[in-house]
Amino acid sequence: MIVAACTIASPTTASAQPETWRYTMVAFSNASDRDLDVYESSDGTSFTAARTSAYRPPSGVVRDPSIIRHTDGLYHLTYTTVDGATIGFATSPDRLTWTFGGNHALPLCCAFLPGTGDGRGVVDLPLFGSAGSSDGPSLSPFTTKAWAPEWFVDGDAVHVIVSLSTGGGFVPHLLTAQNESLTSWSAPVPMAGLGADRIDTTVVKVGSEYHAFTKNETKKTIEHLASPTLVGPYRPLPPGDWGALREGPAVVQLPDGAWRLYLDAYTEGRYLYSDSGDGLRTWTEPRELPGVSGTVRHIGVLREPA
Repeated sequence: MIVAACTIASPTTASAQPETWRYTMVAFSNASDRDLDVYESSDGTSFTAARTSAYRPPSGVVRDPSIIRHTDGLYHLTYTTVDGATIGFATSPDRLTWTFGGNHALPLCCAFLPGTGDGRGVVDLPLFGSAGSSDGPSLSPFTTKAWAPEWFVDGDAVHVIVSLSTGGGFVPHLLTAQNESLTSWSAPVPMAGLGADRIDTTVVKVGSEYHAFTKNETKKTIEHLASPTLVGPYRPLPPGDWGALREGPAVVQLPDGAWRLYLDAYTEGRYLYSDSGDGLRTWTEPRELPGVSGTVRHIGVLREPA
């Protein structure tokens, strides 16, 4: 069994004891994007530091981390390296001590997809930019940025959702693990319906529906979309009143079965959360996450039985 942040709580009988949960938060901080900090909580609200500076990759940074626990018993991390068109991986037996697992290169993507141009015009050579109009297609297949990778586990399949760009707008793509050790990956597949100029995409599955939360890079707002399949096509749903200048959404289920959306209010130096008790239909007004707000940036959260 793979336990991930998108895990849905199992129903309990009236005679069963309530389950207890452990929430692990991974993040970089305002002080350093070279170091991974690890926090833990029993309720998804009050987090305390389990280990700061728990991991530093050999090169690049460790931004936008995402964490799962795999069937091998290890915790697996993926993150933005900002080191060419690559994403990074690491593993840990205990969430606190990490071993570098390598960088995965994503050299090709996005050619001719609508809305991926960089506005430089059609005379640019593909090697030097995506060309095309800013709302037109990229003319280059060469990835320049691979950012904000996010784990998603669906049954026996393990995926990473990653935002790719050839110099214009980001496009969410889906990678699928080709082996049990999570070291071999499929070619990236665009996620239909999310659109270009979207980044920081995270997905949870509720029943048979896949719910995506993604940042619109033009409007700087978080959008909520849904699809009957993971790869799409996604259709827009009414978002909560989450405000603008938000990024890094992370979604997890709380002990009482409600859902929580964490938001990085990056221009304000605050971290917020908003809850839904009716299956992701309506959301509470965002509140500040105590203890870690003002310190953590673009978090990932894993829930697993304590």
